[in-house]
Amino acid sequence: MIKGQKVKENNMSNYVISCCSTADLTREHMLERNIKYACFHYELDGKEYMDDLGQSMPLPDFYKAMEAGAMTKTSQINQEEYMEYFRQFLDEGYDVLHCTLSSGISGTVNSARLAKEALEEEYPDRKIYVIDSLAASSGFGLLMDKLADLRDSGMDIDTLANWTMEHRLEVNHWFFSSDLTFFIRGGRISKTAGFVGNVLNICPFMNVSNEGKLIVREKIRTKKKAIKEMLVKMQALCKDGADYSDKVYISNSACYEDAKAVADLIEAAFPKMKGKVEINDIGTTIGSHTGPGTVALFFWGNKRED
Repeated sequence: MIKGQKVKENNMSNYVISCCSTADLTREHMLERNIKYACFHYELDGKEYMDDLGQSMPLPDFYKAMEAGAMTKTSQINQEEYMEYFRQFLDEGYDVLHCTLSSGISGTVNSARLAKEALEEEYPDRKIYVIDSLAASSGFGLLMDKLADLRDSGMDIDTLANWTMEHRLEVNHWFFSSDLTFFIRGGRISKTAGFVGNVLNICPFMNVSNEGKLIVREKIRTKKKAIKEMLVKMQALCKDGADYSDKVYISNSACYEDAKAVADLIEAAFPKMKGKVEINDIGTTIGSHTGPGTVALFFWGNKRED
C-alpha cells in the first residue's frame, strides 16, 4: 500500500478523492492532480510486487518479461489494506471519496465497502464514500481527472459523489488487441480460436459495458482496420460529435506506435478537444491479463446502455 500520501496544503477542500492504481495514470499525473491511489498486487514468476504505477518495476521491463514467457497473477486490495489506507486520511481530518476498479472486472469494491462500514464506526464524524467506477485502465483515470476538476471548482463531497454516480457511464471505453497469446493463456479465449485468430490477424474489438464488464463486440481482421475503427466509434458516440471539447486518453501495453496512430486520427478529427490525446501505459494489473499489444481509447460520450 502506498504510504505517506499527504494531502496538498493548497487543496482547500476538506476531503480527498482516491482510486485504485488500476486507473493507469502516471504517478506524476496523480501527484499533480492530488488524486490518491491504493495499490493492487501482482506476481511475476511467483515473486510479488505492488502495482505502484511502475515504481517497483518499470513497465517496459514487465512486458518484456511477459513476452519472454513469465507467468503473471494478480490480487486485489483486501479489507484490511483498505482500512489502513483510508485511515491515514481520516486521521488527518479528511473525508474520503474512493472510486474502485469496475465490479465487472474485480471484486475489490466489496472489500472497500467492508472497510468503509468498519471505519464509519471508528470515525463517526467523517464521511466515507465508496463508488464502483464501472471503469478500467485510463478510462477509470479519465473519470478521476474529471472528479479532480470538479473538486478544484469547489464542489463538496456529497455533490461530487452524486455526480459520479450519475455520469460514470458516460466514459466510453474501446479496446483492441493485436496479440491473442495472453488471452489464450488466461483462458479468456480457446486455444483453437486464438490460433485461428493469430493466423488470420484478427483483432478482438472490445468495450466496457454498462455493467463494467469487458465485452468482445467485433472481430476485425488486421490491426490497421482496428485502428481506423477506433475513430469510427468515437465519431459515433462522443459528446457533441465533431465539436467534442473534452479530454481523450489512450492506454497501451508495449505498443506505443499503435496508440500514437490512433491518437493522430483523433486529434485530426476533433480539433476542439481539450489538449492533445494523453497516452498512458496499461499498468501491471490490467496488463497481466491483456499482455502486450493492446490499445484502449477513452472519451466522454453517450451513456453506456449495454
